[in-house]
Amino acid sequence: MSDIAQEAWRKYLIQLQVHPLRTKAITAGCLAGCSDLIAQKISGVKRIQLRRLLLIMLYGFAYSGPFGHFLHKVMDIIFRGKKGSKTVAKKVLLEQMTSSPWNNFFFMMYYGLVVEGRPWGSVRSKVRKDYPSVQLTAWRFWPIVGWINYQYMPLQFRVLFHSFVASCW
Repeated sequence: MSDIAQEAWRKYLIQLQVHPLRTKAITAGCLAGCSDLIAQKISGVKRIQLRRLLLIMLYGFAYSGPFGHFLHKVMDIIFRGKKGSKTVAKKVLLEQMTSSPWNNFFFMMYYGLVVEGRPWGSVRSKVRKDYPSVQLTAWRFWPIVGWINYQYMPLQFRVLFHSFVASCW
């Protein structure tokens, strides 16, 4: 790793330790923005939709980073002192039955109402129509990510890992 990258990583780890919530929120916002920028480029837009990009970054900063921060803290409280594959499976199951459906619903509502600026009735119809398939697709992919996250990632890196995978998703 280059000296610049090592120094940046060292400073990031210090911020993660000193200001964990703020650091995770900023990280989630930046990764969400990168993800949207890449998605816009892949979709072939001639000009980047800056408003959309900033609203997606806001979602990562104000919601997904903080939500993940507190979710993982609560999971560690619920399963305090418990280790092993059974505990990891319980964490993944709990996450997939609670936060996964909520987060998909919330993102679909946010995207329709805030990012696209569509009226309530239109967004509600789209969510009713698309939500089941979105959630079923999520259940095919995210439990594996959750397993890796709970099994191998230290608590302070779980939001970073999840945000990175989400940006690739």
